[in-house]
Amino acid sequence: MFNLKKAAILIMTILLFSIVTACSSKSSSSKKKEEITVYTAIEDNQLPAYMELFKKEHPNIEVKLVRDSTGIIAAKLLAEKDNPIADVVWGQGITSLIPLDEQGMFQPYNPKGIDKILPQLKDKADPIHWVGIDAYMATFAVNTVELEKKGLPIPKSYKDLLDPKYKGLISMPNPASSGTGFLTVSAFLQLLGKDQAWDYMDKLHENIGIYTHSGSKPAKLAGQGEFPIGISFDYPSFKEKGSGAPVEVVFPEEGSGWEMEANALIKKDKIKDAAKTFLDWSVSEGFLQLVNKNFAVVSADLGNQLPDGYPKELMEKQLIQNDFQWAAQNRDSILENWTKRYDSKSEPKE
Repeated sequence: MFNLKKAAILIMTILLFSIVTACSSKSSSSKKKEEITVYTAIEDNQLPAYMELFKKEHPNIEVKLVRDSTGIIAAKLLAEKDNPIADVVWGQGITSLIPLDEQGMFQPYNPKGIDKILPQLKDKADPIHWVGIDAYMATFAVNTVELEKKGLPIPKSYKDLLDPKYKGLISMPNPASSGTGFLTVSAFLQLLGKDQAWDYMDKLHENIGIYTHSGSKPAKLAGQGEFPIGISFDYPSFKEKGSGAPVEVVFPEEGSGWEMEANALIKKDKIKDAAKTFLDWSVSEGFLQLVNKNFAVVSADLGNQLPDGYPKELMEKQLIQNDFQWAAQNRDSILENWTKRYDSKSEPKE
């Protein structure tokens, strides 16, 4: 005989289970994203594509980006040392990271896939304190039309830049605010030795029209013809050429100073899992393939050929034997001396 009481209990049980399941599902779907703060010196025009990939692969992590030049990011991190805001520093010049690491500001961590990273582009500690994602190098961006109007040849070397006929035609990044500026000055010092390098920069200063606060700006100024010779780095120089500007990209005959963009996990009371995930992602093959569209050298061997216009033996011959540790340890004194001598031609800070 049909039991109404049992039927009612069964229906109530089913309804209760459905309500609990629905509430659980709703709670799960509306779960708040974990937010991390990432400080970066990566160029503005590269960030959208990078972040689009990250959001696609990690939709449950919200990234708050704080973007500025290398020098300003380093100063900001140092000022916040005792109460850090950032969770990760991403794509920062290594010579500005090493002094911060020496102050114990980074949490040792081996991102997934660290064994595939080239030894020249990662910390030697285990676990590592920092890891590179790419390398960029000094180039000249030269406006051929403007030089032709003036009847001037294209400079091929740092030595050529001292010729008085280039007076006022050259722009260069300020090393106190730009990683590109610092790698250039560091290269002078390592290639020529201390005394000869400062003597060289005294003479170069006579031909400088302006020192910019961005490493890419001299290439842009060259493309516009405002200062037809821009001491810059490879990415913006080739970008200007690719955009149709009458720019020739020159790798200086003496060799190119270079820098790497690197990442680190900020040491703080609570290390977020999402911050580690971000570091894992930023040395992943998928991300590095994207970076390789902007940089000829990335931190893992992806099997890709060098783009057109780069010297064939780039790593072996064109890039100088760069002592990053020396450059980092002497950074403050180098910048103090440079600023005292040459800052009068720097563009105003925004």
